[in-house]
Amino acid sequence: MNQIQDNSSVIYMFLAIILILIIALCYVIYRLIQSGKAKENVEEKFSLLEMKVNNLQLETLESKLNPHLFKNILNSIQSHAYQTYFALDKLANVLDYILYESQKKFVSPKEEIEFALNLIEINKIKVSPLFELKVKTKINEGEILYEQQLLAPLISIDLIENAFKHADLQSADAFISVLFEFKDNCFFLTVSNKISDKKILKKERSGIGATTLEQRLKIIYKNQFKLDKFVENDIYIAHLKINLLEYKTQMLAAGR
Repeated sequence: MNQIQDNSSVIYMFLAIILILIIALCYVIYRLIQSGKAKENVEEKFSLLEMKVNNLQLETLESKLNPHLFKNILNSIQSHAYQTYFALDKLANVLDYILYESQKKFVSPKEEIEFALNLIEINKIKVSPLFELKVKTKINEGEILYEQQLLAPLISIDLIENAFKHADLQSADAFISVLFEFKDNCFFLTVSNKISDKKILKKERSGIGATTLEQRLKIIYKNQFKLDKFVENDIYIAHLKINLLEYKTQMLAAGR
């Protein structure tokens, strides 16, 4: 009887161990399944993330390599580079004129006008591309005095620089107008600009002033010049005329 009970106990114990092993196996299988799903989930999320990163990289590369965008950037860089080169080229011409030609007592009207045009191009950097800057030349190059050295160097600088200094550069109807003329052996320069309401601080050293210009003209050309300055409808106008034929005739008569 005791032996039967011992055998039954062994069987129950064996069955219990088998049950525990089955449960353990089921748990392991369950964990493996869950782990597999988690792995798949992680892999899926990683794949989605990788796809997004690839798409982002592709979009970035496409935007960088977009021909239209690239062309716009290139044009912008080229524009600034050309503007800088153009300004430096004009500045070099101006410096050459100041260093060499202005040391002469006289230059030709042609040389002075070319210098003034270079000076205007440099001053254009100060203003917006939309600003109205009108520059005209009306030259009768057939006249013999156009290339003769009868004009005082830098005679046009004051009137032009004053226009850029005192013009109203902000208002919608702002403008600067410069007109060079050479006819009947006379040099003409007319500069006009809309007056700015802003007060300009006076500088002690501001280059050739209006007084100095008029003094030079009186000393050199005496009564062979006319300089008019006036304001009309908020527009400042300066008009210079130098009769080079009369001046040359007077110089010849004086034996100079």
